[in-house]
Amino acid sequence: MLQAGTEIDNSEALTERQQAVLDAALRLLVEEGDNLTMTAVARRASCSKETLYKWFGDRDGLLTATVQWQASKVRVAPVDRKGLDLASLTASLERFASDWLKVISSDTSVALNRVAVGHAGPIKRKEGKDDLGAIVLQNGRFALAKRLKPVLEAGRQAGLLDFDDAETAFRTFFGLVGRDVQIRLLLGDRLQLTEATIGGDAARATQQFLALFGANNRPQGL
Repeated sequence: MLQAGTEIDNSEALTERQQAVLDAALRLLVEEGDNLTMTAVARRASCSKETLYKWFGDRDGLLTATVQWQASKVRVAPVDRKGLDLASLTASLERFASDWLKVISSDTSVALNRVAVGHAGPIKRKEGKDDLGAIVLQNGRFALAKRLKPVLEAGRQAGLLDFDDAETAFRTFFGLVGRDVQIRLLLGDRLQLTEATIGGDAARATQQFLALFGANNRPQGL
């Protein structure tokens, strides 16, 4: 039986060597930002450009795989739709929140998102840059929504959550978890997010979400 939260993870199809190449690309993004090239990645990863093109296609393909690899670190614990209870739902939400906070606060994600912002919108099109902004949206935030929404839907079906629209519920949870952390990091704030801090923030966001959308707690009009 397919459990809510179960997904086909593209990272599972990657070999250890390919994962090492993507890690090298992420490190270069931190160091070089907008200057990332296939040549630089090949040199850093000690492989040929021909191998990179074979595995990932063009630069956009490499960037897409890199974003997917980074996003795969945000896990969604699968839940059993038939046996779902509040404890298992809470654990799944807390794990997602904790993983996401760890990913967005990493140097690699901050660098990747800074480059993506510079590649988004009309300026990107005028300069002929690759659409890294769209790549990050599709394989980051939007992909994460697809992973978590089945868990939220399972919670609703089990009578634990009460919401009219899964997208609205997801956006609320996403906002409670992220708060202003990502924008502050992008603007250079040196936030110190320890394991304990992240764990506490994840648990707090989950409890706030359950207070808003818990079947027995939901205020009228939400």
